[in-house]
Amino acid sequence: MSKLRIFLEMIKFEHTIFALPFAYAGALLASRGRVGLWQIAWITLAMVGARTAAMAFNRLADAELDAKNPRTMGRALPRRLLGKKEVWVYFFLAVALLLFSAAQLNRLALFLSPVALFFLIFYSYTKRFTWTSHLFLGWALGLAPIGAWLAVTGRIDWQPVVLGLAVTFWVAGFDVIYALQDVAFDQAEGLQSIPARFGVKHALLASLAFHILTLALFAVAGAALRLGVAYWIGLLLTAALLIYEHAIIKPDDLGRINTAFFTVNGVLSVGYLLFAWAALYY
Repeated sequence: MSKLRIFLEMIKFEHTIFALPFAYAGALLASRGRVGLWQIAWITLAMVGARTAAMAFNRLADAELDAKNPRTMGRALPRRLLGKKEVWVYFFLAVALLLFSAAQLNRLALFLSPVALFFLIFYSYTKRFTWTSHLFLGWALGLAPIGAWLAVTGRIDWQPVVLGLAVTFWVAGFDVIYALQDVAFDQAEGLQSIPARFGVKHALLASLAFHILTLALFAVAGAALRLGVAYWIGLLLTAALLIYEHAIIKPDDLGRINTAFFTVNGVLSVGYLLFAWAALYY
């Protein structure tokens, strides 16, 4: 149990909250609010399995880099609180949970789950060759509402793809902000990111552009799904949160990155789910 707690801390298990509400939103919107509890249960387990596998693999892939980076050298693998073999065991258990849960939903979910897993794993290598790595991470999380939609309906429609793209740019935007902490290290190690390639000021502008696209795509999804006034109120509050997120981060003052990254985005994801639910029921 001690090793399990260390593992869950290492993968920041609590950050599952970023993608899980969008999976629930995808399921609710696909069913117009009539999703079954058993479907929600299996979607939850599939999401937990997918994210756990992705984060375990990411820690394995970045173990040597984490040991060099002052910000990450305190993680479990660099400190040898866990061995790589132990993390591989957790990785394969998480993959098994994803596949088993997908199989309980429908054949298409099971068939496409390895595709989702590929994107979740591939992201870990993207910063080694492209500064667009933030978008790869965004797409990995953007698959959440798409996957939940097909889990409920057994098909892929264009509306959840729009919602998935909104999540993609939302995640990419806040990941650019998070990457500001590692500009010097990334440049020294030859790793690529928007801040390392274009500098802090331009990175913040790119993050802002991504979040403007996020709001536009959320609006397209709401219109396409003919959601009611509660959805649009929620979208205005989402815009307010994103404005706040950018207001507290300055090129010469990055001290509130954790607030922007963790608190604001956690509230945003849960809030989106609640207002999408309200739009369906009221």
